[in-house]
Amino acid sequence: MTWHATTILSVRREGKVALGGDGQVTLGNQIMKADAAKVRRLAGGRVLVGFAGSAADGFALLERFEAKLKDHPENVPRAAIELAKQWRTDRALRRLEALLIVADEKHSLLLSGSGDVIQPTDGILAAGSGGAYGLASARALVAHTELPPGRIVRESLKIAAGIDIYTNESITVEELP
Repeated sequence: MTWHATTILSVRREGKVALGGDGQVTLGNQIMKADAAKVRRLAGGRVLVGFAGSAADGFALLERFEAKLKDHPENVPRAAIELAKQWRTDRALRRLEALLIVADEKHSLLLSGSGDVIQPTDGILAAGSGGAYGLASARALVAHTELPPGRIVRESLKIAAGIDIYTNESITVEELP
């Protein structure tokens, strides 16, 4: 898959989690918006969600995930699995081109339209066109610094923005203690 949309990054460290993303929205090779909010708090602020891919598709999936959270309010993995099952089997949803990263105080998960619900071994997840750059930067910072997760996410997104033309420095970072 080739995503020309954004960079979303999540880092979990020492009982804290941060999720961040840039604000760039592109249409083809043109920047349409520089400060879109692709990271949100759900469930009364207890769950963080970020999306990469088509903005309309990302918002549609975000709304569906929020509905699954209402069905399973204290169980983020169950809500994620239920959304992934629906996403994979529903004819209309299968066409959505986006990825979701969700995090609560215990879990960090990547959700895809192929039914994937992935929890990383190292607590670091990335999605979007600059995801590989953000992931590499975050892994290096986790291994070689004592920075807190929010700072690692912010610095890694800045590095990704310096490399990936579909990522900018209009960065939003949300954290959970």
